[in-house]
Amino acid sequence: MILAVLYCLLWSFQTSTGHFPRACTSSKNLMEKECCPPWRGDGSPCGQLSGRGSCQNIVLSNAPLGPQFPFTGVDDREAWPSVFYNRTCQCFGNFMGFNCGNCKFGFWGPKCTEKRLSVRRNIFDLSIPEKNKFLAYLTLAKHTTSPDYVIPTGTYGQMNNGSTPMFNDINIYDLFVWMHYYVSRDTFLGGSEIWRDIDFAHEAPGFLPWHRLFLLLWEQEIQKLTGDENFTIPYWDWRDAENCDVCTDEYMGGRNPANPNLLSPASFFSSWQWLRKHRPLQEVYPEANAPIGHNRESYMVPFIPLYRNGDFFISSRDLGYEYSYLQDSEPDFFQDYIKPYLEQASRIWPWLIGAAVVGSVLTAVLGGITILIRRHRKRKQLSEENQPLLMEKEDYHSLLDQSHL
Repeated sequence: MILAVLYCLLWSFQTSTGHFPRACTSSKNLMEKECCPPWRGDGSPCGQLSGRGSCQNIVLSNAPLGPQFPFTGVDDREAWPSVFYNRTCQCFGNFMGFNCGNCKFGFWGPKCTEKRLSVRRNIFDLSIPEKNKFLAYLTLAKHTTSPDYVIPTGTYGQMNNGSTPMFNDINIYDLFVWMHYYVSRDTFLGGSEIWRDIDFAHEAPGFLPWHRLFLLLWEQEIQKLTGDENFTIPYWDWRDAENCDVCTDEYMGGRNPANPNLLSPASFFSSWQWLRKHRPLQEVYPEANAPIGHNRESYMVPFIPLYRNGDFFISSRDLGYEYSYLQDSEPDFFQDYIKPYLEQASRIWPWLIGAAVVGSVLTAVLGGITILIRRHRKRKQLSEENQPLLMEKEDYHSLLDQSHL
């Protein structure tokens, strides 16, 4: 429903193969299949001496996959990231990152103990200085080489099973463009053959958690680059939009008058080359038989450190961010406490209605049988008595009729 405004620029970049921590791309790392870099704070792998995490074997989900991808062992993204690594940092508590050097989303401070909620604002609510700062941050990301990540220029097989690493530097902005391409690209079967029916982030349940993580990591990288911990990606609410309101030179760029497939030369980007309102139950997310990469316990391609789809199928507030249009001046008791229970109840209403119908039928049948038995007994008693006790005969028959009714 609502996407970050710069998402509309992603599809214009096409290149050829995820992102990898720079510290894990040596031939030693690749051949040993281990990515457990030291944390700068204490120099130990995964910050183990400081209790941040430890190097552990990766446990992959064995849930069955859907039938959309009938191959095995032909794509580096299968059973991610086992083709490249089978040991990575597993972080403790509120720590996160490929070396456990960051805080989980929504936590801050030297020990990641401070809870904090960031607010994503509507891009049309930004002042001119705020909008200009946002565009300046994008430009800085576009012209700054990522200090932590590189991208592969070949498959694991082309790297001779890791003995010949093939990686290139990339700027921070294009890193995320690359990731979006890598997770969606076709499978190369060899020669000129490709398999198009594969996508680890779209057209299946993984769409929501994957793009949530994608935007959260992008925000985090911009925050680290600029030192602005309050930075959030603005959004465009296009639910009632009849046209692309952000497709102007003031924002994302209008169309080039000479070629509608290109950005306007007056656009800022023309010189570039390239779950709070709802609290869904985890059981709603498919555990098995989803397309490859989309099962609940599958690790999301191409992220390292590892994140499962189900970990991001939660409220946005639990991930430390909120959209401004959803903010309330004070907590909504119904929204926060009552509605989740009603939503859970709504999932079983067909069973409740069915039970009510069956119960009503049984009650009617049993009630009819009981009335017939009582009528038979009453008639037998009337034949043996001249007049009922304590009431007139007419009153008694009236009462009997009411009982039958």
